[in-house]
Amino acid sequence: MEKKSDFRCVECSFPIKSLYIQYSPGNIRLMKCGNCKKVADEYIECEVMIILIDLILHKPKAYRHLFYNMFTRDILDFECLMWKLLLGFLMLDSYRIWVLNVNDSESISLMSFAAVLRFSGKVLIDVVLGNFLFMSVVLIGSAKFLMNTSVGVLECKDTVLTMLVSSYFKIFLIAMMVWEFPSSMIIMIDMFVLSSNTVALKVIANSATIRCFGVCFAAHAVKFFVSEWLRKLHLS
Repeated sequence: MEKKSDFRCVECSFPIKSLYIQYSPGNIRLMKCGNCKKVADEYIECEVMIILIDLILHKPKAYRHLFYNMFTRDILDFECLMWKLLLGFLMLDSYRIWVLNVNDSESISLMSFAAVLRFSGKVLIDVVLGNFLFMSVVLIGSAKFLMNTSVGVLECKDTVLTMLVSSYFKIFLIAMMVWEFPSSMIIMIDMFVLSSNTVALKVIANSATIRCFGVCFAAHAVKFFVSEWLRKLHLS
């Protein structure tokens, strides 16, 4: 039988002990939810591409499969996954800020070595400070407006992981490294990240969409204003 854990039905988020029964290798029977009577997790038999498509379409059940039935502590090296995602998140965000602050590719090549170091330091401060405040707003907002309870260390880690994973649209910034896109493309990516963060937070907090959107929007707004303040400080 499938390992026991805190699995959830992807349809109604009702806790379930097991997702399937395995009779022999390759021969399984999906379990049904005791609450909604539907198959608890149909994504078990789906290809990864189907899951990715449903994530892009912002289907809540795809996010439930990801956070409750895939990213469980007894299946993955949670700490290792967290650090890898955080590193990738910060690297992509660094490139995002770099593009927004450099109008053309020649301006960097014309800078002196000292100027490049100063600019890189500004980007680093922007990334660290902006994302620290971003995560702080998400954690405080989740505790006060969504969960209405004190948030422990495990809940904080789960929320941070949720924000990191649901920011997967940032990976499209890699395309801007290969092909020439206008910097306005970053705004579209940011909007997709905001909407994805909202759906993901709604899934783990089990709260109203408008509340989750408010928390995510506030976090992104704080990060934006910090970035703008640092940019003006750098230009002055």
